[in-house]
Amino acid sequence: MKSRPLGRKGVVVGDAVRIVGDVSGEEGTLARIVEVEERRTVLRRTADDTDPVERVVVANADQLVVVVALADPEPRLGLVDRALVAAYDAGMEPLLCLTKSDLADPADLLAVYAPLGVPYVVTRRGADPGPVRDRLAGRTSVLLGHSGVGKSTLVNALVPAAMRETGSVNAVTGRGRHTSVSALMLALPGDPGWIVDTPGIRSFGLAHVDPDDLIDAFPDLAALTAGCSRGCTHAASEPECGLDAGVAEGTVTAERVAAYRRLLASREAAT
Repeated sequence: MKSRPLGRKGVVVGDAVRIVGDVSGEEGTLARIVEVEERRTVLRRTADDTDPVERVVVANADQLVVVVALADPEPRLGLVDRALVAAYDAGMEPLLCLTKSDLADPADLLAVYAPLGVPYVVTRRGADPGPVRDRLAGRTSVLLGHSGVGKSTLVNALVPAAMRETGSVNAVTGRGRHTSVSALMLALPGDPGWIVDTPGIRSFGLAHVDPDDLIDAFPDLAALTAGCSRGCTHAASEPECGLDAGVAEGTVTAERVAAYRRLLASREAAT
């Protein structure tokens, strides 16, 4: 339980805390959380794009693993874009984890995100999770994705003792059924790393993200905007943006600028 001096301060998955009391875990014992240490990173979301209330999903994670099924259900890039924005805003490194590659070729989806340089790993049903485990080793990683993309199945392969409930995809709606109902932090066997399994989501509000801060996640693009006029949003509609000048001069590819602007548009739609 929390000690009274903490007041309304929330304690979330991933928090580092100081505890006093009996920490044996035996029945009838009591321990109290008396301090929440400063968070290194905070992954936030809002319920929707008009909700001003931020909700902390996980604290102190350093990698956001966006789990996307290549088929069954079909990939929805809107959530991927928004998850990337949230990761960059939180100071976390993103990783695309593409599942069910036995059902569809990952090439087209990878081509969409290649200009942003987002790292990725591809897996298929029933395969050895070794390549995914290698990407998670020694890190604290949050797994995020729509219901039905194979997230809980992946967690069970990585941590067999987790026994997370898995579900199927509705044949009519093409959407998965919620199986995980709360975030759960699990230690990777034989590794100092941790994974956080989160409930499947259908929306990811970005009302808390300032579009002006997104450019800072891309140092090469930020350098090109140094000469932009005050108030330049760096969107495609801006008449004299340094990003367009960079493309014209060959300093940056048009594909990378277009990919950045797609992420920017996903946030600007929220405002």
